[in-house]
Amino acid sequence: MSAPAFTLYGDRRSGNCLKIVFAADWLGLDYTFVDIDIMTGESRTPEFLAVNPAGQVPAVDFGDGKILAQSNAALLYLAENSALLPDDPFHRAKVNEWLFWEQYSHEPYVAVCRFRMLYEGKGADERDGWRVERGEQALDHMEAQLAGKSFLVGEALSVADIALLAYTRVAHEGGFDLTTRPSLSAWIKRCETALELA
Repeated sequence: MSAPAFTLYGDRRSGNCLKIVFAADWLGLDYTFVDIDIMTGESRTPEFLAVNPAGQVPAVDFGDGKILAQSNAALLYLAENSALLPDDPFHRAKVNEWLFWEQYSHEPYVAVCRFRMLYEGKGADERDGWRVERGEQALDHMEAQLAGKSFLVGEALSVADIALLAYTRVAHEGGFDLTTRPSLSAWIKRCETALELA
């Protein structure tokens, strides 16, 4: 059973929101995107808090009171019974492993550095040193894991790739250099081609 049509409340600059867009577009799902400008407080209005009391984007409303507010949870729901989720139980567990790692060891460093520079207009030298260090470690880990591989899990694009692609492909906007990471750079291009991204 495919996921029903939905409403996506999000910020088009946010990787966490773009994860949902990438997956939904690839799957050919019907959805409406409602722009929420987090920098002007639109995620803190009573109207939005009624959708997601945590005041965060994305929030995905499937109707009938069914709302998912964590990007990777929404990804898993959208991808159920599709080629984006492996049938093999171990491979599915590996997908989950990458999703958990992305939110704990990648997004808080790569994405937050990007937020400081892209949203707040800070310079690369104004980033938190410890956050930069952990972001570099995350990107180095991906480079090592992708050596000789086409995708993160198995031989096909999965939600693990989509989850990691969202912020990795724009890591340079957070002051990170991807040119020294050939396996990672090739994976980004491979994923963008599979998702038909410009």
